[in-house]
Amino acid sequence: MNATISASDLANDLAAAVPPVLLDVRWQLTAAKAAGEPPYDGRAEYESGHLPGAVFVDLDRELASAPGEGGRHPLPDLARFGAAMRRAGVSSRTPVVVYDGGQGWAAARAWWLLRWTGHPDVRVLDGGLPAWQGPLEKTVPTPTEGDFVPEPGAAGLLDADAAAELARSGVLLDARAGERYRGEVEPIDPVAGHIPGAVSAPTTENVGPDGRLLPAEELCARFKGLGVTGDERVGVYCGSGVSAAHEVLALAVAGVPAELYVGSWSEWSSDPDRPVAVGADPQ
Repeated sequence: MNATISASDLANDLAAAVPPVLLDVRWQLTAAKAAGEPPYDGRAEYESGHLPGAVFVDLDRELASAPGEGGRHPLPDLARFGAAMRRAGVSSRTPVVVYDGGQGWAAARAWWLLRWTGHPDVRVLDGGLPAWQGPLEKTVPTPTEGDFVPEPGAAGLLDADAAAELARSGVLLDARAGERYRGEVEPIDPVAGHIPGAVSAPTTENVGPDGRLLPAEELCARFKGLGVTGDERVGVYCGSGVSAAHEVLALAVAGVPAELYVGSWSEWSSDPDRPVAVGADPQ
């Protein structure tokens, strides 16, 4: 099953007898784009124009629990997540396509959660809303209730201890910007640096200038250069398990299964007993 779908293929699928359920997951990391500007409101963006039939999904409230010991975007309560998906029309046998404003991080978080909880057919619109050339609508749909019941997978999820072990025995990729990995700056979390043994692999480098993921062969070459040879377990973390989901998506396009440390640096750095490495060296 492909992890992504092009805008042209999505247009064709929407005209099929059983079109995919569309989820709009527009979201941004910061509360405001710049000082003095109002906080970003994904729902307002959605209501100003979205793909026909798409339902808005709130990342902070429906794809994550409240910030706490588990990080800034811990796993959502699965009963609440399932109810949100069913309200959006998600059923176990109906394909789902998720998209966001173009960055791909939020859409990837929704993709990962649905896949991890058992949905067999979920794809991310490559390039997000900017890639879509068809009409938009402002009408908020009322979809038929879906039947999807999340059932967490046995694999694919890391906690802090498993991430630390994977950094020693496999390949643990840090999807944040390089300066955050090196500990030169930390604008969000309490401590700067990275998990000892993790390899810097900014997820922004998986995307081309058109906002779409690089071709599979280019992604394969990039990850191979980072130590992903196909013979080891691979894990990914970021600040709070959102941009790392985008790297898991890129790895899937490259044909590499990877596990996600959802708590990520926001959880790791909250415990003063956990070790912290700084500089360009993984160690």
